[in-house]
Amino acid sequence: MADRTRPFAAFEWMIAWRYLRARRAEGGVSVMTWISLVGITLAVFALIATLSVRAGFRAEFVDTILGANAHVTVYSAGRVTETGQLIRGFEEYDPVAARVGAVPGVLRAAPVVKGQVMATANGASSGVEVFGMRQADLATIPRIGIGAEHVGDIERFDEGIALGSGVAQELGVSVGDRVRLISPDGVKTAFGTSPRVSAYEVVYVFTAGRYDIDRTRVYMPLAEAQSYFNREGRADEIEVMVEDPEAVDAMAPALMQAAGEGSMLWTWRDSAGSFLRALTVEDNVMFVILSILVLIASMNIVSGLIMLVKNKGRDIGILRTMGLTEGSILRVFFLCGASTGLIGTAAGVALGCLFTIYIDPIFSLVNYLSGGGVWDPSIRGIYALPAKLQWADVLSAVALSLGLSFFVTLIPARRAARMNPVEALRYE
Repeated sequence: MADRTRPFAAFEWMIAWRYLRARRAEGGVSVMTWISLVGITLAVFALIATLSVRAGFRAEFVDTILGANAHVTVYSAGRVTETGQLIRGFEEYDPVAARVGAVPGVLRAAPVVKGQVMATANGASSGVEVFGMRQADLATIPRIGIGAEHVGDIERFDEGIALGSGVAQELGVSVGDRVRLISPDGVKTAFGTSPRVSAYEVVYVFTAGRYDIDRTRVYMPLAEAQSYFNREGRADEIEVMVEDPEAVDAMAPALMQAAGEGSMLWTWRDSAGSFLRALTVEDNVMFVILSILVLIASMNIVSGLIMLVKNKGRDIGILRTMGLTEGSILRVFFLCGASTGLIGTAAGVALGCLFTIYIDPIFSLVNYLSGGGVWDPSIRGIYALPAKLQWADVLSAVALSLGLSFFVTLIPARRAARMNPVEALRYE
C-alpha cells in the first residue's frame, strides 16, 4: 500500500500541519518556528526594499541626467588664426547643427554658448554656469522646458534669463526680480580686461530634480550670451538629444561624420559612467550581503526542524512500523520546514511591496520623527528617496528565499527519514 501512495498525499500534509501547531509541551519547537518565520519575513522584506530603492535611485538619477543635459555634446578642437590665436567652438554652427540633427535617431541639435559667472542679488552671491541657447531649444529640454516643474513663462525667455530653483533660493529672487551677472572675462581695453556686469530680469524658474543642476544653472538667450561672453558669431558646442540614449555609442560614428572634421563627442555615459559603474558594484555587493541575511534566516529552519525531529522520534518510529516509507517521512518534515519558508517569503514580499508603494509617506514620517534633515540633497543629488518596484527583483528575492529554505530543509528531513524505527522506540 505504501508503494502506491502518491507523493505529498493528504495524510502527509495533515501530519506536517499537526507538527507545526504549537503545543505546550513542545514550546521550544514553536518558538523556533516563529523565529524562523519572522527571520525569513524580515530578510525578504529587506531584500525587496533594498532592490526597489536601488532601482528607483538609479532610474531617477539617470532620468535627471538625460532630462536636463545633452545626451551627446559635439565640440570642436578649435583652429589657430594667422596671428597664432586659438579659436574654439563653431563659427558655422547652424549648418553643423542642421547636419547633426538630420542623423537618424536625433531629436534635436542646438548650438550652445557656455560660461561661468558670479550671480548677485539682494546682497547674496552664487557661482553659476550660464547656458546660452534659443528659446525653442530650451523649451524641448524635458526637465527644464515645457511640462517641467517651473514658475514663470518660458515664452518670455528672450526678454530675460531662466534660473534653477536652487539659484533663485540662494539669491532670494523670483520671477520679475533682477539678477546681476558678473564675468571676469569682459570688455577688453587698453588697460586690460575689465569685468563685465549686466543685470537681467528673471522670467522663468525651473526645478530639474537634481540639486547640482538647480543650484548652479542659468539659461540665457543665445544672442545675448554670444555678446556677453565675447562669442560673436560662434557657439561653444552643439547639444544633441537622441531618441534612445542607451544607443549613443552606436550613433557616434554617424554624429562625428555629420559634425565634420575637427569635431569631437562627449556623451552622457562619459560624464556619468563612473558613477553608474559604482552604483552597479554597490548593487551587486548589497545583493550578496542581503542574500547572506536570507541564508542566516533560513538556517533557523534547520534548528527548528532538528528540535522537531528529536521530539518526534517516537512518532517517527510508530509511523515507520505502520508502513510509511522513508520518502513519506522525508516529505512530512520537508513540508514542515518548507511551509515556514513559504509563509515567511509571502509575508516578506507583501511587506516589501507595500513599503515600495508607500515609500513617500513612510519616508515623510521618518523624516518628521527624526526632526528633519534625514535626506540631504546636496549629498544625494536628488530631493527624495525613490523606489521602483520591478517584478524581476521580486522574483529574484522569492527564488532566493524559497530555494534556500527548501534546500536547508532537506538536511533535517533526510535525517528524520533515515531514523531507525527500532532505535526510535527502544527507550519508549
